Amino acid sequence: MHAFIVFRLYGPLEAWGDIAVGEERPTTSHPSKSAVLGLVAAALGLRRDQEPEHQALRDGYSFGVRVDALGVPLRDYHTSQSPKSTSRLAHLRSRRDELADPHNRTTALSTRDYRCDGFYTACLCRREHEQAPTPEDILDALTTPRFTLYLGRKSCPAALPLSPHLIQADHLVAALDAFDEAEAKDQRGEFVKEFLSTALRGNPQYYWEDDLPAGIQPLHSTPRYDQPLSRTRRQFAPRTEHYASSKEA
Repeated sequence: MHAFIVFRLYGPLEAWGDIAVGEERPTTSHPSKSAVLGLVAAALGLRRDQEPEHQALRDGYSFGVRVDALGVPLRDYHTSQSPKSTSRLAHLRSRRDELADPHNRTTALSTRDYRCDGFYTACLCRREHEQAPTPEDILDALTTPRFTLYLGRKSCPAALPLSPHLIQADHLVAALDAFDEAEAKDQRGEFVKEFLSTALRGNPQYYWEDDLPAGIQPLHSTPRYDQPLSRTRRQFAPRTEHYASSKEA
């Protein structure tokens, strides 16, 4: 048996970052490991410069996710102003004051992609690692987070409680099934039931990494660059991600 922490992710806007070059800020169709671990770290109250704690969280848990509803893509043409130089702005109290001088102002342009109304069930599986937070600590943190949680970008708050559960199961699919059974008994979940009845729930898609027991055979495997190496330097390493669909497996 393995210890799984299972929770849901839903919002009107989500952004699961892909490799970003220049002005393009794309998103993938399902949550990245870096985004989910970042969300858990925020719930635990970790700051970006606490590298040992972030590494312990990364090494202590393997990641899987079920796509219940893909949502639809949205593209935003984004503009952002900032001062050219900050060396002489220490006396100013607000961003409005910083941008008041038109000669010390620049505009950055970018194209940012989002997913609208995507619904996902994320899963973390405990590995043997002495320094990693315990599943109970993560469960408590996701229930009462220290920092505000968002789904990939700060403009993407979660629209539903995460409803985390700690589940003992043999593999990923069994843990997700047990989560569904527990949620079905929750009288507060009427919106979730109605939403999923018209979504992709009849043919969910599963994604997981190498050492997570899945309970389902992969259809294919691809590399994904979302293994966090350094939060302060925003560096990521590749990992292998497996995919399966319940109707095709």
